[in-house]
Amino acid sequence: MTSPITDPVAAILADYPVLILDGALATELQQRGCDLNDPLWSARVLIEQPELIRQVHEDYFAAGADVATTASYQATFEGFARRGYDAEAAAGLMRRAITLAVEARDAFWSVSAHRAGRPKPLVAASVGPYGAMLADGSEYRGDYGLSEQQLMDFHRPRLKVLLEAGADLLACETIPCQVEARALARLLAEEFPSARAWISFSCKDGEHTCQGEQLADAVAELNNVEQVVAVGVNCTAPEFIPALVAAAHGATTKPLLVYPNSGEHYDPEHKCWHGHADANRFAEAARGWHQAGARLIGGCCRTTPQDIRAVAEWARPQA
Repeated sequence: MTSPITDPVAAILADYPVLILDGALATELQQRGCDLNDPLWSARVLIEQPELIRQVHEDYFAAGADVATTASYQATFEGFARRGYDAEAAAGLMRRAITLAVEARDAFWSVSAHRAGRPKPLVAASVGPYGAMLADGSEYRGDYGLSEQQLMDFHRPRLKVLLEAGADLLACETIPCQVEARALARLLAEEFPSARAWISFSCKDGEHTCQGEQLADAVAELNNVEQVVAVGVNCTAPEFIPALVAAAHGATTKPLLVYPNSGEHYDPEHKCWHGHADANRFAEAARGWHQAGARLIGGCCRTTPQDIRAVAEWARPQA
């Protein structure tokens, strides 16, 4: 008889009402002078300035985050190959993403004062969708024209490297369509049975994934996959989150996670953001998401350590 899969998310939620996720990595790297106008996006910094990635992870832990999401969202063998990196070098850069987060977590946790009133943070290896590798915005559309088997073949080698590198779980995020979620779930169940992961969809409104499927159907399909320890939504406008949480809540028994964008709006033509972020407003909205049923809460594009600190102030005031 095989032993049950260790679930690091359930272990924290058994003792705390909320598992606090981190916020945007790219936003902070840009604030520190990194040029991310590159198909590799934040993975470029793995090559050029890895110490900055470690600093961002440390800042999120200091703000109250229970999870570091690694700089591997856009780190793929195909993407690195276009930059002249062979498979061995690409795998080394993916492992570096995990190492930087583990080092930041272990350094933070080594200070006894940091341990009061909070769990030991986790390292979640970011697994972006197939569309992130294309770097053409298709992670916000889906409709790749690939089969489930082709998507499994794409994700398989990267999952193997990330899982062997020492992450606590995988963050399969910004998934725009059911077929890709299905491919990831099958890989986990059939080929990486001891792995743990969350699967998080990108959504275009309060009901549908970016490809147009019902979010409730997408999360329901994952409900019996033991390796998937949480499901939810990320990289989505915050005004859609209450309806999406309600839709998912009735379709799954797994913990729900939400980490939407800041509320600013992206202009793809001019490649810039419009609007103003407000950490207090974000944190107050997050309190409502929790009351609606979300147990893992953080931020995606344009969110900062200030947003995560504001969430932590109500989610874990004793920390």
